[in-house]
Amino acid sequence: MKKIIHFSKLFVPFAIMSVAIILFGVFGLVTKGFNLGIDFQAGLIQEVAIAPSAVELTYDGSATVSVQLQNTSMSIVVAGVGAQNETFDYPYVTYDTVEKLVDGINTIDDVTAVLKAAPQTSTVGLFGNSAVSTVLSDIPYYLHYSGSDTPNITIEQVRSALEGTLDAVVKQTGKAEENTFQIRVSDDGTDPEVSHTIQRSIANSLADAFGADNYAIMQTDFIGSSFSSTLVSSSVLLVLGALALILIYASIRFHWDFALGAVLAVIHDALIMITFIVWARLEFNSTMIAAILTIVGYSINDTIVIFDRVRENQSLLKVNKFSKLIDISMSETLTRTIITSLTTLLAVFSLYFFTSGDMKEFALALIVGIVSGTYSTIYIAGGFTTLCRRNWKPSDEEKASQVKVVEY
Repeated sequence: MKKIIHFSKLFVPFAIMSVAIILFGVFGLVTKGFNLGIDFQAGLIQEVAIAPSAVELTYDGSATVSVQLQNTSMSIVVAGVGAQNETFDYPYVTYDTVEKLVDGINTIDDVTAVLKAAPQTSTVGLFGNSAVSTVLSDIPYYLHYSGSDTPNITIEQVRSALEGTLDAVVKQTGKAEENTFQIRVSDDGTDPEVSHTIQRSIANSLADAFGADNYAIMQTDFIGSSFSSTLVSSSVLLVLGALALILIYASIRFHWDFALGAVLAVIHDALIMITFIVWARLEFNSTMIAAILTIVGYSINDTIVIFDRVRENQSLLKVNKFSKLIDISMSETLTRTIITSLTTLLAVFSLYFFTSGDMKEFALALIVGIVSGTYSTIYIAGGFTTLCRRNWKPSDEEKASQVKVVEY
């Protein structure tokens, strides 16, 4: 028999600590609220890059000329009236600088390419503005670039540029030299054309601050108020449904107090994660719902393993208090619990250190959830079950089957 750790002596202090943390989270939820993502708050979210232009493209003809950008090449497709339906390919291996690319494009009839960056600027990584049509006309279409030689733009500069623009929230994404930012503007439901209004306002503000040819919209998402409210209600039902199924499963497999203790531990973990999300100001979106549900599954698995050992020891060990049974069972499974948690944390830490954006926040929430899940299995689920069975005595059947005396 391994050394028995007296976990039960700390059930009450740790329960008080958990209640204090959860109340702290409720206080934060009331005073600060969630930092709602676009999934749960109607509005628009844009990914923008403040990047200088490398090439300016225009077309003066009757055909339809469009630009297609790939990771390793660029193509210009000429079709329509007065054209021979040709595609001109410019692989970056051959056209490795913007000077070569401009010279190559200028061989196409009626297409004009103007060099805007240093001649030796690499063509790898060129990108366009997703909010602008890729069909060329007399209105300039810009290809942008970013790199270590471009000036760094701070988040304060972007916030200053958007000041007064529909109460925009800005955060930086990606590496500093990429100058990429996320802009989020909520929708109060009063403007039926709110999507176009917001996009136009953001575009005008960025153009005024940085120049019309020095920024690009990378991605735009918009969620209406009715859809966002549906997502909120669906997410709440999803979490409640998961808890109900866990209660049913645990009730079938164990006694009701075991089942209730397991569900209480899962609820505890969800509330601890919510407390962290509120005070760390992580964006609460569908990714965070996924993190909470992931921890729900992780926590219940650990709890079931320990409760299985408790049930097994009931018929094996001669003990006269349920707290002793819990201490022995948890001591026996402690190594397994620690190893499982540490190996899981190694994978999650990798996600945290080597990713960015939503995935990094997802990993951070998981780290908190895994630590909480390991703790709650012992001190919340075990403590509640011990409280319910404080007057427990082994039944005659259990006494008859007990074969091992435990020194406690």
